[in-house]
Amino acid sequence: MNKMEIAASWLKEARRAVAFTGAGISTESGVPDFRSPGGVWSKSQPVYFDDFLASEAARLEYWRQKSVAHQDFVQATPNPGHRTLAAWQASGRLRAVITQNIDGLHQLAGSTDVVELHGTALFIACLQCGERYEADPLVRQFLDTQQVPPCPACGGILKHATISFGQALDGRVLDRATQLVREADLLLAMGSSLVVYPAAALPELAREHGARLVIINRDATLLDSRADLVIRNSIGQALVEIDHCMNGQP
Repeated sequence: MNKMEIAASWLKEARRAVAFTGAGISTESGVPDFRSPGGVWSKSQPVYFDDFLASEAARLEYWRQKSVAHQDFVQATPNPGHRTLAAWQASGRLRAVITQNIDGLHQLAGSTDVVELHGTALFIACLQCGERYEADPLVRQFLDTQQVPPCPACGGILKHATISFGQALDGRVLDRATQLVREADLLLAMGSSLVVYPAAALPELAREHGARLVIINRDATLLDSRADLVIRNSIGQALVEIDHCMNGQP
């Protein structure tokens, strides 16, 4: 059997398969990888959470950067990789999707159980009262006024509902992801360099608890030597081929 056929057979055997996705699946939908050459962070220094809290100038710069990235998110649509994962989830082949991505493309493709480790850029949250708002109207307001909008409910500080540098992950979200990988019998890790912790520890944890680990990525990762199977390919193309193998298609 070739690698796609092996992955397909393992997915058919699995009862608690989980997908773990990183930026690589979204770059195929035109969403830039923040860390790649030409990405946002190659042009601007990211704003750390403590600076965001302490400085009005830092909040202005944060909103400027987020407003640039927002245009990429609203224009992006799910690709065959997102749609294949959603179909596997709908058919019961896949228990859940754990993602490092903040673009909402998994949900747009139809995935229903998505654990967003780094939050979502599609919503904005008030750090004071916790109220959440759709991002687009507030981003447009910022672009029109060049001023960070206050919370409409309480006047507090608004921030995209994403995890910034120096900001702790939501403990409940991380606990849910940890539970899923501990119970998994197959983990498909794709589109991630597997260097950003604590998220990158999840594939290792799945392997330690007996799950098969399949890594699908364009480039080498630090966990390739510990994986049961490594596929170097486009995420979308690989997932479509695996799906064809499961369904007996050439």
